[in-house]
Amino acid sequence: MLFTSEQVSAGHPDKICDQISDVILSDCLHHDPNSRVAVETLIKDDHVVVAGEITSQHEPDVQELVRRVLAVREPAIKDDFDLAVHISKQSGDIALGVDRKGAGDQGLMFGYACDETHRMLPLPFVLATEAIQYLQQEHHEELLPDAKAQVTFDYGKKRIDTFLISTQHKDTEELVDVKQICARIMIRIADAYGLNTDFRILVNPTGRFVTGGSFADSGVTGRKIIADTYGGMCRHGGGAFSGKDPTKVDRSAAYMARRIAKDVLRAGFAKRCEVQLAYAIGVEEPVSILVNTYRTGRVPAGYIVKWIRKHYDLTPEGMISFLGLRHVDYNYTSTLGHFWRQWLPWEDESRPYEK
Repeated sequence: MLFTSEQVSAGHPDKICDQISDVILSDCLHHDPNSRVAVETLIKDDHVVVAGEITSQHEPDVQELVRRVLAVREPAIKDDFDLAVHISKQSGDIALGVDRKGAGDQGLMFGYACDETHRMLPLPFVLATEAIQYLQQEHHEELLPDAKAQVTFDYGKKRIDTFLISTQHKDTEELVDVKQICARIMIRIADAYGLNTDFRILVNPTGRFVTGGSFADSGVTGRKIIADTYGGMCRHGGGAFSGKDPTKVDRSAAYMARRIAKDVLRAGFAKRCEVQLAYAIGVEEPVSILVNTYRTGRVPAGYIVKWIRKHYDLTPEGMISFLGLRHVDYNYTSTLGHFWRQWLPWEDESRPYEK
């Protein structure tokens, strides 16, 4: 079976928007942990639109926060950009449900874990994400910020079938040099995981990739939700994370579902697990909990659901408190996926589950 996962760089226009939305959120929470924020960003060329709702004792300097992100992620813009801000306070109708400690909206969220890698994430997704991490960390002078990586893995033969990197580069660079840089990264990653290195290598299949970022494509917050999560290996409820404070179960319940899925594996109940949580607006407890162990379960799924109900407080306030979600710097979640950094509270294995 061939399965493919993708990851994108911090310079991808959608990720630029995620970073702007999350830097605004984190700024609000830093000054007022009870801030309610739902902010989305759109970028095209040097035009930026920030829209949404903020109810907070702190008024963020949106112009300065946008400038900080663009200075690093979209060097073609520098400090000269056109900004439109359309922000109001949270709807009173939504606030009623949140004030009663209920969910701020209806929706369904999924968490996933597997034993394929030390990160408890799918192998092709980890390989693609590490490729992007190398591209970003090594600061190759030949390359520019916009990039994508994609890995096709053959689960039947346990080998990499195709490794693809498309990366923006300077106009002065030859494609052969860009290919050498990317091929070295691919082989280094495959070696680190004890995998084959005779895979098909694709680098910038169309040739040149000089124009990138917001000047090649528009960007919108929440348009890379699969790269943010599990690379397509499990289902997704459709809700984006970035720009939303933790009273939004789109974010908090997705993090909690991931934490539970990892705990299921650590408890020895399964080797692969997907957890679904569903909520109704204004209601504290989830309306449903579903567990899928993909036939790897050592105990029945119904037993795991009862175990979850016993050990976890799945109310919005319970999840926020257990994971400390009002005190997280969400700038660390807006690139490389929300389940990548192992020291974030929903990834931290040192803290036992409790209720």
